[in-house]
Amino acid sequence: MVAHVDIPFPTRPGEACGVFGIHTPGGDVARLTYFGLFALQHRGQESAGIGISDRETLTVYKDLGLVAKVFDERTLAGLQGDIAIGHTRYSTTGSTVWKNAQPVYRQVGRNGIALAHNGNLTNTTELATLVESPEATTDSELMTALIAERMESHGDDLANALASVLPRLDGAYSLTIMDRDHLVGVRDPHGFRPLCLGSIDGGWVLASETAALDLVGAEFVRELDPGEMVVIDDDGVTSIPLFPTASDQLCLFEFVYFARPDSTLHGQNVHRARRRMGTALADQAPVDADVVVPVPESGIPAAQGFAEASGIRYTEGLVKNRYVGRTFIQPAQSMRDRGIRVKLNAMPGELRGRRVALVDDSIIRGSTTRQLVQMVRDAGASEVHLRISSPPYRWPCFYGMDTGDRSTLLAAGRDVDEIADFLEVDSLAYLELDRLIEATGAPTDSFCTACLSGKYPTDVPIANAKFVLEVAE
Repeated sequence: MVAHVDIPFPTRPGEACGVFGIHTPGGDVARLTYFGLFALQHRGQESAGIGISDRETLTVYKDLGLVAKVFDERTLAGLQGDIAIGHTRYSTTGSTVWKNAQPVYRQVGRNGIALAHNGNLTNTTELATLVESPEATTDSELMTALIAERMESHGDDLANALASVLPRLDGAYSLTIMDRDHLVGVRDPHGFRPLCLGSIDGGWVLASETAALDLVGAEFVRELDPGEMVVIDDDGVTSIPLFPTASDQLCLFEFVYFARPDSTLHGQNVHRARRRMGTALADQAPVDADVVVPVPESGIPAAQGFAEASGIRYTEGLVKNRYVGRTFIQPAQSMRDRGIRVKLNAMPGELRGRRVALVDDSIIRGSTTRQLVQMVRDAGASEVHLRISSPPYRWPCFYGMDTGDRSTLLAAGRDVDEIADFLEVDSLAYLELDRLIEATGAPTDSFCTACLSGKYPTDVPIANAKFVLEVAE
């Protein structure tokens, strides 16, 4: 049987990953990649890895755990070179085992390639029939194998192999890929997942989010276009549009939840967009309350906007333990029954006897939200009015969020009143989809809204295929 890492309290949807890449001759690229991954840690906490080239050898080092656990000074000192890619993982295809950590490496003749992937392919089963070596257990391994086999069979360089292989892929992929002399960045033709380009000390950086550019001291240049490939070498950056019919369908949940608040997407600061969501929610669904309380951390900007627009006092009535992440140690059953208190705790002094407008960004499965509401009541709140800064999450995502089973989604098959009854709140309101999109400040036709609207931009599998490539022994 494949070994799995226990990850208790799945309170949020899992997003596919964070990717990073850097090409800067003479720079300390291993350390810069480490800090770039540190800035992207929120996008995946299961494993971390770095691939690096000194122009003679391409080395990949990866392991399970957070970035700070996987790498230390001695490890980084052994990673020498001036081209690197990095990855932080949350699994949406394949188990949480060392083999599935990234970057994925394949030997190609005397050279080699390494690939880091953010997203999720939707034609994984079909692709598996095209690969000569069938041992791949993730979609990322499959695409790496296809690229390597193309290079070997046709003598293609990395860029030409990608141009041949990528049109066979369906679904979501933002990639950083490297060989010994080149760094390549790619976004799928729908641009489901973000990827940006920055400049640094005569070199170039690729990252899932602009916050990673800020941390390493790089200057933001632009976001890659959907369907675009950029090839970076000693001569600079070459842009290649691979898909003439590309369309912008960035995952709307990047604005709602996934992206760091200090990042920029579609030219818009994420924190300010989330505040505007709260403002719109206060206008759409006002409430008689004494205090506005955010669910930390991602509910804070919307709660601030809600409080400002409504004139209701804002207070942080819930405290988050910022040092609780994913862990290998399961608490006792009695603790698991009240497991949310490991991460969040209420402050009775702020809540007792008060009507609380509790603001969060989303509800996915609902069990955690129900515990949270009870916690606020236990702290003495006289009423709990729940306000959500996104619409009901009713449909599974197949493009890089770990919500592939609709039966686990609270809002699937329930109306708002039924959801309110399940959560035991005095009132419940979700932000309407058109108001949410308007609050982003981005063009209205530039998002994938499938999880909220059921309208998928591509064909999708009938069921969750997370472990489709793994066979129990």
